[in-house]
Amino acid sequence: MPVSSSTEQQDSAGIEVQRALDAPTPDDALLHAWTDAAMLDPGHSVVVRYVDAEESRVLNRDYRGRDYATNVLSFPFELPPGVEDPHLGDLVICVPVVEAEARDQGKPLEAHHAHMVVHGLLHLQGYDHETEAEAHQMETLEIEILRRLGYADPYE
Repeated sequence: MPVSSSTEQQDSAGIEVQRALDAPTPDDALLHAWTDAAMLDPGHSVVVRYVDAEESRVLNRDYRGRDYATNVLSFPFELPPGVEDPHLGDLVICVPVVEAEARDQGKPLEAHHAHMVVHGLLHLQGYDHETEAEAHQMETLEIEILRRLGYADPYE
């Protein structure tokens, strides 16, 4: 995944935050709470990168074949069998898309950011929503995690 210039911070909880745009993003305390709640196997690390619409569009096009900006992309860190590393992968969150979705859906922006982090982390941990059964399992887990964090069901 290409990396452009950004402000990077590595903290003790294994979260590296990259802010590649000049826009408000959730603070590190919120990110810690969200990642801690969604990390099903503690002890892993993750990169959370906040980007603009152009970077999201390019990554979505290059890695998924879809030429538009999207809310969150998950890039799992894959190693050969038998090699272990605590790094789960990278999340790329498109701030303008998340802001527009929250506004259009009448959701609090913070809650929608939390949902995108939880959703992306579940993808990095092997969850998907390609089939109806997978979607039900993943959405149920998202709702449970977000409720524990004090947020409403994002699918209502």
